[in-house]
Amino acid sequence: MRMNGELAGGRISAVSVVIPVYRDEEALGHLLPRLSRLVHRPREILVADGGDSIRIRALCRKYGARYISSLPCRGIQLDAGARRSSGDVLWFLHADADIKGDPLTAIEAALAGGACGGFFRFRFAGERPWPASLLERLVALRVRFGVPYGDQGLFMTRDAYFGAGGYPPWPLFEEVPLVRGLRKRGKFLSLEEPIFVDPRRWERDGWWRRSFLNRWLAAGFLVGVSPERLSKRYRVCCDQKTITTMEEDQ
Repeated sequence: MRMNGELAGGRISAVSVVIPVYRDEEALGHLLPRLSRLVHRPREILVADGGDSIRIRALCRKYGARYISSLPCRGIQLDAGARRSSGDVLWFLHADADIKGDPLTAIEAALAGGACGGFFRFRFAGERPWPASLLERLVALRVRFGVPYGDQGLFMTRDAYFGAGGYPPWPLFEEVPLVRGLRKRGKFLSLEEPIFVDPRRWERDGWWRRSFLNRWLAAGFLVGVSPERLSKRYRVCCDQKTITTMEEDQ
């Protein structure tokens, strides 16, 4: 593997960023320019689109990202991006992530210290009411014993990704087998540096209702309910909430 600390023209040359999207034009329109303004920028950005969006293609052209057409399944999209990447380090981001500071230097330091990968601290973006602050602490406690989810910016060496089996073709909980495989290979670090998560789903559904739904889905996964079935139930719950909100606004 190339040295993660090698800088060329202000860039950490070995890092490939993979972003799965599905109707995420607005979010991607905020994330791509943020990535382009980082002090140390990634070698490449790959956007795996499950929605065949003309606007997503245009954003990729504007900001120099590589567009990948994919089936609308997050696990398939993430793996497609990883397999078409060229970097020695893979960093997986959700389109609605908000990044600040110098995250690539934090990734570099973790890998240089012997880790095979890691993830960032979970924080909500924008104003943080007391439920948000409490949920952030609960997430920090949960990931000490469980699996961090994809919205925490998982990163790893390329060799570790493929050695751990990569992302399975699942629509939900696709990170679980991957993280478990990575932890068997070596250190998988929790960084102090935060990655900021868009709170819109919690604001839309209610802070506690949304968190309960997430835990209910996780419990179903733990007892053996398939990710495909859980994904259908998740969409039903979200659609019902969206319809209710629209009716209340009329």
